[in-house]
Amino acid sequence: MRIEDFDYELPESLIAQEPAPQRASSRLMVVERSSGEIRHRHFWQLPEALTADALLVLNDSRVFPARLWARNQSGARIEVLLLRPAGDDVWEVLLKPARKLRPGQRLVFEPGQLEAKLVRGGGPFTRRLRFFCQGELREWAWKLGKMPTPPYIRRAAGESEREPLDRRRYQTVYASAEGSVAAPTAGLHFTPELLRRIPHVFLTLHVGYGTFQPVRVSDVAEHRMEAERFEISAGAADQINRHRAAGGKLVAVGTTSVRVLETSWQRHGEILPGQGETDLFIYPSYRFTAVDAMITNFHLPRSTLLMLVSAFAGTALIRRCYQQAIQAGYRFYSYGDAMLIL
Repeated sequence: MRIEDFDYELPESLIAQEPAPQRASSRLMVVERSSGEIRHRHFWQLPEALTADALLVLNDSRVFPARLWARNQSGARIEVLLLRPAGDDVWEVLLKPARKLRPGQRLVFEPGQLEAKLVRGGGPFTRRLRFFCQGELREWAWKLGKMPTPPYIRRAAGESEREPLDRRRYQTVYASAEGSVAAPTAGLHFTPELLRRIPHVFLTLHVGYGTFQPVRVSDVAEHRMEAERFEISAGAADQINRHRAAGGKLVAVGTTSVRVLETSWQRHGEILPGQGETDLFIYPSYRFTAVDAMITNFHLPRSTLLMLVSAFAGTALIRRCYQQAIQAGYRFYSYGDAMLIL
Protein backbone atom coordinates (compact mmCIF):
# COMPACT_ATOMS: atom_id res chain seq x y z
CA MET A 1 0.00 0.00 0.00
CA ARG A 2 1.12 3.56 -0.68
CA ILE A 3 1.40 6.30 1.89
CA GLU A 4 -1.06 8.35 -0.18
CA ASP A 5 -3.79 5.81 0.66
CA PHE A 6 -3.82 7.21 4.21
CA ASP A 7 -4.09 10.90 3.39
CA TYR A 8 -7.07 13.16 3.99
CA GLU A 9 -7.83 16.86 4.31
CA LEU A 10 -8.76 18.14 7.77
CA PRO A 11 -9.92 21.69 8.52
CA GLU A 12 -7.53 23.17 11.07
CA SER A 13 -10.49 24.25 13.18
CA LEU A 14 -11.24 20.59 13.99
CA ILE A 15 -7.86 19.97 15.66
CA ALA A 16 -8.73 20.00 19.37
CA GLN A 17 -6.55 22.43 21.32
CA GLU A 18 -8.06 21.62 24.70
CA PRO A 19 -9.94 18.62 26.12
CA ALA A 20 -13.71 18.49 26.35
CA PRO A 21 -15.10 20.20 29.48
CA GLN A 22 -15.82 16.77 31.00
CA ARG A 23 -13.92 13.63 30.01
CA ALA A 24 -16.97 11.53 29.17
CA SER A 25 -18.71 14.38 27.33
CA SER A 26 -16.57 13.71 24.25
CA ARG A 27 -18.45 12.46 21.23
CA LEU A 28 -18.29 8.76 20.36
CA MET A 29 -18.65 7.39 16.86
CA VAL A 30 -19.81 3.75 17.01
CA VAL A 31 -18.79 1.76 13.95
CA GLU A 32 -19.95 -1.77 13.11
CA ARG A 33 -17.52 -3.53 10.80
CA SER A 34 -19.95 -6.25 9.75
CA SER A 35 -22.67 -3.90 8.50
CA GLY A 36 -20.76 -0.67 7.95
CA GLU A 37 -23.30 1.16 10.14
CA ILE A 38 -22.11 4.37 11.80
CA ARG A 39 -23.89 5.80 14.86
CA HIS A 40 -23.21 9.02 16.74
CA ARG A 41 -23.17 8.92 20.53
CA HIS A 42 -21.34 10.44 23.49
CA PHE A 43 -18.64 8.68 25.48
CA TRP A 44 -20.75 8.45 28.62
CA GLN A 45 -23.00 6.10 26.58
CA LEU A 46 -20.16 3.60 26.07
CA PRO A 47 -21.56 0.89 28.41
CA GLU A 48 -24.76 0.66 26.33
CA ALA A 49 -22.76 0.49 23.09
CA LEU A 50 -20.68 -2.49 24.23
CA THR A 51 -21.79 -6.10 24.20
CA ALA A 52 -22.44 -7.78 27.55
CA ASP A 53 -19.39 -10.03 27.14
CA ALA A 54 -16.90 -7.16 26.66
CA LEU A 55 -13.70 -6.88 28.68
CA LEU A 56 -11.83 -3.58 28.32
CA VAL A 57 -8.03 -3.77 28.14
CA LEU A 58 -6.48 -0.42 29.09
CA ASN A 59 -2.92 0.93 29.08
CA ASP A 60 -2.08 2.34 32.53
CA SER A 61 1.18 4.03 31.53
CA ARG A 62 1.66 7.47 33.08
CA VAL A 63 2.99 10.47 31.16
CA PHE A 64 5.71 12.58 32.76
CA PRO A 65 6.68 16.18 31.86
CA ALA A 66 9.34 15.10 29.37
CA ARG A 67 9.71 18.41 27.49
CA LEU A 68 12.54 20.57 28.83
CA TRP A 69 14.39 23.66 27.64
CA ALA A 70 18.11 24.39 27.97
CA ARG A 71 20.81 26.69 26.66
CA ASN A 72 23.82 25.50 24.72
CA GLN A 73 27.32 26.96 25.12
CA SER A 74 26.57 29.79 22.70
CA GLY A 75 23.37 30.69 24.55
CA ALA A 76 20.94 29.30 21.97
CA ARG A 77 17.72 27.83 23.33
CA ILE A 78 17.33 24.06 22.78
CA GLU A 79 14.17 22.01 23.30
CA VAL A 80 14.82 18.55 24.75
CA LEU A 81 12.25 15.76 24.70
CA LEU A 82 13.22 12.87 26.96
CA LEU A 83 12.35 9.56 25.30
CA ARG A 84 13.78 6.70 27.36
CA PRO A 85 16.76 5.75 29.55
CA ALA A 86 19.75 4.38 27.61
CA GLY A 87 22.22 3.54 30.38
CA ASP A 88 23.67 5.15 33.48
CA ASP A 89 22.54 8.79 33.47
CA VAL A 90 22.11 8.60 29.66
CA TRP A 91 18.81 9.26 27.90
CA GLU A 92 17.68 8.93 24.32
CA VAL A 93 16.22 12.32 23.36
CA LEU A 94 14.87 14.42 20.56
CA LEU A 95 16.52 17.83 20.20
CA LYS A 96 15.17 20.89 18.46
CA PRO A 97 17.14 22.29 16.74
CA ALA A 98 19.51 19.31 16.69
CA ARG A 99 22.04 20.84 14.30
CA LYS A 100 23.30 23.27 16.95
CA LEU A 101 24.91 20.54 19.05
CA ARG A 102 27.93 18.29 18.53
CA PRO A 103 29.20 15.44 20.76
CA GLY A 104 30.91 16.80 23.82
CA GLN A 105 28.93 20.04 23.92
CA ARG A 106 27.01 20.84 27.08
CA LEU A 107 23.47 21.97 27.78
CA VAL A 108 22.50 23.93 30.87
CA PHE A 109 18.98 23.57 32.30
CA GLU A 110 19.59 24.84 35.87
CA PRO A 111 23.18 26.12 36.35
CA GLY A 112 25.07 23.92 38.75
CA GLN A 113 22.08 21.67 39.33
CA LEU A 114 20.95 20.16 36.04
CA GLU A 115 23.23 19.96 33.02
CA ALA A 116 23.85 17.48 30.22
CA LYS A 117 26.46 16.59 27.63
CA LEU A 118 25.80 15.25 24.15
CA VAL A 119 27.37 11.79 23.75
CA ARG A 120 27.63 9.53 20.75
CA GLY A 121 24.85 7.10 19.91
CA GLY A 122 21.16 7.26 19.26
CA GLY A 123 18.94 6.38 16.34
CA PRO A 124 18.56 7.96 12.90
CA PHE A 125 16.56 10.87 14.34
CA THR A 126 17.43 10.76 18.05
CA ARG A 127 20.44 11.81 20.13
CA ARG A 128 21.82 10.79 23.51
CA LEU A 129 22.50 13.04 26.48
CA ARG A 130 24.41 12.22 29.65
CA PHE A 131 22.81 14.13 32.52
CA PHE A 132 24.52 15.60 35.56
CA CYS A 133 22.16 16.51 38.35
CA GLN A 134 21.50 16.46 42.05
CA GLY A 135 18.80 13.86 42.63
CA GLU A 136 16.73 11.96 40.09
CA LEU A 137 16.26 13.29 36.56
CA ARG A 138 12.53 12.51 36.65
CA GLU A 139 12.20 14.72 39.74
CA TRP A 140 13.76 17.56 37.74
CA ALA A 141 11.40 16.84 34.87
CA TRP A 142 8.40 17.27 37.18
CA LYS A 143 9.94 20.50 38.48
CA LEU A 144 11.09 22.10 35.21
CA GLY A 145 9.40 20.23 32.40
CA LYS A 146 6.11 20.53 30.59
CA MET A 147 3.74 17.81 29.48
CA PRO A 148 4.79 16.58 26.02
CA THR A 149 1.60 17.51 24.21
CA PRO A 150 1.96 17.08 20.44
CA PRO A 151 3.00 20.08 18.32
CA TYR A 152 -0.48 20.45 16.81
CA ILE A 153 -1.67 21.39 20.32
CA ARG A 154 -0.22 24.89 20.33
CA ARG A 155 1.60 25.70 23.53
CA ALA A 156 4.11 28.57 23.36
CA ALA A 157 7.49 27.93 25.01
CA GLY A 158 6.88 30.51 27.72
CA GLU A 159 3.19 29.75 28.20
CA SER A 160 2.41 28.44 31.66
CA GLU A 161 -1.30 29.02 32.31
CA ARG A 162 -2.36 25.86 30.45
CA GLU A 163 0.25 23.59 32.04
CA PRO A 164 -1.96 22.70 35.06
CA LEU A 165 -4.74 21.75 32.62
CA ASP A 166 -2.37 19.60 30.54
CA ARG A 167 -0.88 17.93 33.61
CA ARG A 168 -4.38 16.96 34.72
CA ARG A 169 -6.08 16.14 31.42
CA TYR A 170 -3.22 14.86 29.23
CA GLN A 171 -3.26 11.86 31.56
CA THR A 172 -5.75 9.04 32.08
CA VAL A 173 -7.54 8.82 35.44
CA TYR A 174 -6.04 5.35 35.93
CA ALA A 175 -2.42 6.17 34.97
CA SER A 176 0.00 4.55 37.41
CA ALA A 177 3.16 3.20 35.73
CA GLU A 178 5.27 6.25 34.87
CA GLY A 179 7.23 6.12 31.62
CA SER A 180 5.33 7.52 28.62
CA VAL A 181 6.26 10.62 26.64
CA ALA A 182 2.79 10.76 25.07
CA ALA A 183 -0.61 9.88 26.46
CA PRO A 184 -2.51 6.76 25.37
CA THR A 185 -5.23 9.13 24.25
CA ALA A 186 -8.12 6.69 23.81
CA GLY A 187 -8.14 6.40 27.59
CA LEU A 188 -8.47 10.13 28.22
CA HIS A 189 -12.28 9.91 27.94
CA PHE A 190 -12.75 7.53 30.87
CA THR A 191 -13.94 8.52 34.32
CA PRO A 192 -13.86 6.41 37.50
CA GLU A 193 -17.66 6.15 37.27
CA LEU A 194 -17.50 4.69 33.76
CA LEU A 195 -14.84 2.18 34.75
CA ARG A 196 -17.00 0.95 37.63
CA ARG A 197 -19.69 0.03 35.10
CA ILE A 198 -17.50 -1.96 32.69
CA PRO A 199 -15.29 -5.01 33.38
CA HIS A 200 -11.69 -4.06 32.68
CA VAL A 201 -8.06 -5.00 33.11
CA PHE A 202 -4.78 -3.08 32.80
CA LEU A 203 -1.52 -3.67 31.00
CA THR A 204 1.34 -1.25 30.37
CA LEU A 205 3.02 0.06 27.24
CA HIS A 206 5.27 3.08 27.63
CA VAL A 207 4.51 5.27 24.66
CA GLY A 208 7.68 6.52 23.00
CA TYR A 209 8.91 7.89 19.71
CA GLY A 210 7.99 4.66 17.91
CA THR A 211 4.26 5.26 18.07
CA PHE A 212 4.52 8.71 16.47
CA GLN A 213 7.55 8.30 14.22
CA PRO A 214 6.65 9.73 10.80
CA VAL A 215 6.37 7.32 7.89
CA ARG A 216 9.06 8.50 5.49
CA VAL A 217 8.72 5.82 2.80
CA SER A 218 6.29 5.62 -0.12
CA ASP A 219 5.66 1.89 0.29
CA VAL A 220 4.04 1.45 3.71
CA ALA A 221 5.46 -2.09 4.12
CA GLU A 222 8.99 -0.68 4.22
CA HIS A 223 8.37 1.35 7.39
CA ARG A 224 9.99 0.07 10.58
CA MET A 225 8.66 0.88 14.06
CA GLU A 226 10.89 1.76 17.00
CA ALA A 227 10.53 -0.75 19.83
CA GLU A 228 8.51 0.23 22.91
CA ARG A 229 8.52 -1.41 26.34
CA PHE A 230 5.48 -3.23 27.71
CA GLU A 231 4.49 -5.27 30.74
CA ILE A 232 1.61 -7.65 31.42
CA SER A 233 0.98 -8.75 35.01
CA ALA A 234 0.19 -12.34 35.89
CA GLY A 235 -3.27 -11.33 37.10
CA ALA A 236 -4.07 -9.44 33.89
CA ALA A 237 -2.86 -12.28 31.67
CA ASP A 238 -4.94 -14.82 33.61
CA GLN A 239 -8.07 -12.68 33.46
CA ILE A 240 -7.69 -12.04 29.73
CA ASN A 241 -7.05 -15.70 28.89
CA ARG A 242 -9.99 -16.92 30.99
CA HIS A 243 -12.24 -14.34 29.39
CA ARG A 244 -11.23 -15.42 25.89
CA ALA A 245 -11.59 -19.10 26.76
CA ALA A 246 -15.16 -18.42 27.93
CA GLY A 247 -16.02 -16.82 24.59
CA GLY A 248 -15.82 -13.22 25.77
CA LYS A 249 -14.70 -10.27 23.65
CA LEU A 250 -11.54 -8.25 24.19
CA VAL A 251 -11.98 -4.51 23.64
CA ALA A 252 -8.59 -2.84 23.35
CA VAL A 253 -8.59 0.76 24.55
CA GLY A 254 -6.15 2.48 22.21
CA THR A 255 -3.67 1.36 19.60
CA THR A 256 -1.07 0.72 22.30
CA SER A 257 -3.24 -1.93 23.95
CA VAL A 258 -3.91 -3.44 20.53
CA ARG A 259 -0.21 -3.80 19.81
CA VAL A 260 0.57 -5.40 23.19
CA LEU A 261 -2.26 -7.94 22.91
CA GLU A 262 -1.45 -8.82 19.31
CA THR A 263 2.28 -9.09 20.05
CA SER A 264 1.74 -11.51 22.92
CA TRP A 265 -0.81 -13.61 21.04
CA GLN A 266 1.39 -13.81 17.94
CA ARG A 267 4.39 -14.94 19.96
CA HIS A 268 2.70 -17.38 22.34
CA GLY A 269 -0.84 -18.19 21.16
CA GLU A 270 -2.12 -16.67 24.40
CA ILE A 271 -1.43 -13.70 26.65
CA LEU A 272 1.63 -14.40 28.75
CA PRO A 273 2.71 -12.30 31.76
CA GLY A 274 6.06 -10.57 31.76
CA GLN A 275 8.03 -7.69 30.32
CA GLY A 276 9.15 -7.20 26.76
CA GLU A 277 9.38 -4.89 23.78
CA THR A 278 7.26 -4.64 20.68
CA ASP A 279 8.01 -3.13 17.30
CA LEU A 280 4.84 -4.58 15.76
CA PHE A 281 3.67 -2.48 12.82
CA ILE A 282 0.03 -3.12 11.94
CA TYR A 283 -1.25 -1.99 8.57
CA PRO A 284 -3.86 -3.33 6.09
CA SER A 285 -3.37 -7.04 5.30
CA TYR A 286 -2.55 -7.77 8.97
CA ARG A 287 -4.63 -10.61 10.46
CA PHE A 288 -5.83 -9.86 14.00
CA THR A 289 -5.76 -12.76 16.45
CA ALA A 290 -6.51 -11.32 19.91
CA VAL A 291 -8.55 -8.11 19.62
CA ASP A 292 -12.31 -8.21 18.94
CA ALA A 293 -13.12 -4.49 19.20
CA MET A 294 -11.26 -1.29 19.90
CA ILE A 295 -11.68 2.26 21.17
CA THR A 296 -9.51 4.89 19.53
CA ASN A 297 -9.29 8.59 18.73
CA PHE A 298 -9.17 10.17 15.27
CA HIS A 299 -5.60 10.10 13.98
CA LEU A 300 -3.28 12.16 11.81
CA PRO A 301 -3.07 11.57 8.06
CA ARG A 302 -0.29 9.21 6.95
CA SER A 303 0.30 8.00 10.52
CA THR A 304 0.92 4.44 11.70
CA LEU A 305 -2.07 4.87 14.03
CA LEU A 306 -4.41 5.53 11.09
CA MET A 307 -2.93 2.52 9.32
CA LEU A 308 -3.66 0.32 12.34
CA VAL A 309 -7.34 1.29 12.57
CA SER A 310 -7.60 0.91 8.77
CA ALA A 311 -6.25 -2.62 9.13
CA PHE A 312 -8.85 -3.36 11.79
CA ALA A 313 -11.94 -1.88 10.14
CA GLY A 314 -10.96 -1.69 6.47
CA THR A 315 -9.52 1.29 4.62
CA ALA A 316 -12.77 2.16 2.82
CA LEU A 317 -14.87 2.10 5.99
CA ILE A 318 -12.39 4.21 7.95
CA ARG A 319 -12.24 6.71 5.10
CA ARG A 320 -16.05 6.97 5.24
CA CYS A 321 -15.97 7.36 9.04
CA TYR A 322 -13.47 10.19 8.81
CA GLN A 323 -15.50 11.94 6.12
CA GLN A 324 -18.61 11.76 8.32
CA ALA A 325 -16.64 12.93 11.36
CA ILE A 326 -15.39 15.99 9.48
CA GLN A 327 -18.87 16.78 8.18
CA ALA A 328 -20.35 16.41 11.67
CA GLY A 329 -17.69 18.60 13.29
CA TYR A 330 -15.97 15.94 15.42
CA ARG A 331 -12.83 17.08 17.24
CA PHE A 332 -9.63 15.35 16.08
CA TYR A 333 -6.37 14.03 17.52
CA SER A 334 -5.17 13.74 21.13
CA TYR A 335 -7.72 15.98 22.86
CA GLY A 336 -10.44 15.09 20.35
CA ASP A 337 -13.37 12.69 20.19
CA ALA A 338 -13.40 8.89 20.06
CA MET A 339 -14.47 5.90 17.98
CA LEU A 340 -15.70 2.50 19.09
CA ILE A 341 -15.07 -0.06 16.35
CA LEU A 342 -17.07 -3.28 16.87
